[in-house]
Amino acid sequence: MKHYLVIQLARFGDLIQTKRLLATLCAREDAEVHLCVDHSLAPLARLVYPQITVHSVIAHGTGLSREEAVRAMLVKNRDTFSRLAAVDFERVYNINFSPLNFRLAALFDPDRVEGFAWRNGQEITGLWPSMAMRWARHRRLGINLVDFWAGYCPDAVAPETVNPAPVPKGGGIGVVLAGRESRRSLPVTTLARITATLAMSNKTERIHLLGGKSEQAAGLSLIKELPARLQSKTVNLAGKTDWASLTEVVESLDMLITPDTGTMHLAAHLGTPVAAFFLSSAWCFETGPYGQGHWVYQAVSNCLPCLETQPCPHDVACLGCFNSPEFLRFITTEKPEHAPDGLIAFTSEFDALGQIYTPMAGEDTDAADRAVFRNFLLEYLTGTGEGDPGGKADMAGRFFHPRDWTTRTRPGATIGI
Repeated sequence: MKHYLVIQLARFGDLIQTKRLLATLCAREDAEVHLCVDHSLAPLARLVYPQITVHSVIAHGTGLSREEAVRAMLVKNRDTFSRLAAVDFERVYNINFSPLNFRLAALFDPDRVEGFAWRNGQEITGLWPSMAMRWARHRRLGINLVDFWAGYCPDAVAPETVNPAPVPKGGGIGVVLAGRESRRSLPVTTLARITATLAMSNKTERIHLLGGKSEQAAGLSLIKELPARLQSKTVNLAGKTDWASLTEVVESLDMLITPDTGTMHLAAHLGTPVAAFFLSSAWCFETGPYGQGHWVYQAVSNCLPCLETQPCPHDVACLGCFNSPEFLRFITTEKPEHAPDGLIAFTSEFDALGQIYTPMAGEDTDAADRAVFRNFLLEYLTGTGEGDPGGKADMAGRFFHPRDWTTRTRPGATIGI
């Protein structure tokens, strides 16, 4: 039996987006796969990955007071560290850049650690994540995070096998009220108009409002904004679901309306159709829904994608396309000529590298450069690829440093930073 460990200490959506990497490891002969997550996500991890051994640590302190978090870190984390150190892991995939990730890496032989390792008191970053830090300056060319994490494995499973094809399940429409970052979410009035339009065009009999306790008031406000005939069909579940009941609801839906959220990724994992709205710092080519046939409505302007941590000098002008009457007409007719300015409507598809998004309305002005970038990554990861050799050579010049050529040019090589 060969043991593999994935250390994923980020949040809800990141846990689901680790699926292709985990599926790859599970597909290996005689593999036993382990996953280390924050304690708050352990129940969800066991629910969505029942074939995997889940370990938990206190990484974020979610749901705990400061005193409880400190006490738990001293006790629980030490116990988990001891259990992990006792396993002879064939390979450890440490995929987040954080102090705790590096401390966990110190438990293992650095030659067996992919991603972020620890050698003789020094933090070591692998070549693959180092390259990603460089192309982060060119976010419109980025690849889906699911495929990036799968890129640690040269034997990654085919992208189309990761999630089931989305099909309506008969349970009505789900509406995610907000994401973690406020500018990525739609205002209640905007979201209510979109929800009403899609509910009536799809003859929906049930609307489920989803979110945490902090979105309960937004749910009540949204219901008041809906037409009277839809109000009685709407249930506000914000703050009322645990991981199991949220999964049950999402799995039952005909469609999930959502910004870039963990619930969006859960829907894709379950094969529930997604209609996703991306604006501000959210860029679908990085974190869009994974699967064949989801819809993504991406706001576009010269300043996107931006950084949520910085103030917007344009008063979130990218929201304008979703407030446009033309947008409501477009999502009803799905005719490209009805799409408003400042928007690209994509459907999700696959190529040899992984998830792509094909425009059904609007112009993707980065498509040509992105194709070159994807071919460069495909050749780097697999040794295969098509396209202009000159273009790929230019990409190599932009994303490799001279010292990288002295290391193995595949995921697994490590360089100190």
